[in-house]
Amino acid sequence: MDTTIVINSNRLTSLNDFSAPIPEEQFLKFYLEPDTTGMLSLSQLTEVLTIPVNQILPIPHMNPSMMGVYNWRGEILWMVDLGHLVGLTSLSKPNFKTSNYRAMVLQLAFDNSTQEIGLVVDRIDDIEWCHPHYLESPSNSINPKLIPFVRGCWIKSEPESESLVAFDGNAILAAIAA
Repeated sequence: MDTTIVINSNRLTSLNDFSAPIPEEQFLKFYLEPDTTGMLSLSQLTEVLTIPVNQILPIPHMNPSMMGVYNWRGEILWMVDLGHLVGLTSLSKPNFKTSNYRAMVLQLAFDNSTQEIGLVVDRIDDIEWCHPHYLESPSNSINPKLIPFVRGCWIKSEPESESLVAFDGNAILAAIAA
């Protein structure tokens, strides 16, 4: 049986010539202040929302990363400040002025049911295609606070060098539920 060695991003990966190709995965790229470019698998996302600030109803005595609730398709959707949850800059900071929030609806199976949660971020960009085996272990180059929420890091070289942090939706939901 022939084996091919593929060299990519300073990693060696053995691939069997007869194995099926590993499919690329689609990720939604977003930004968290001050300097994190993140991405979440589209397989974990349902929708991208633009929400007027006054449409999120705050709930008193909640975890500070919980912004409140939003009426989404007639259902209550809990809205989470993802930056605050992962230890970065909160969207509720005094100098953050906007009339609309950008949010991603995360949908995951959790405790034998489906859970949806709104993740509010600074900005949502576009869709990236990435082979899952390109994701590397988090390195010293990312904020250590992010590591519990990270699936891996991808150093994208084209069209310019960029480091993207692949967040793990299950880890985010587990942190919210804790």
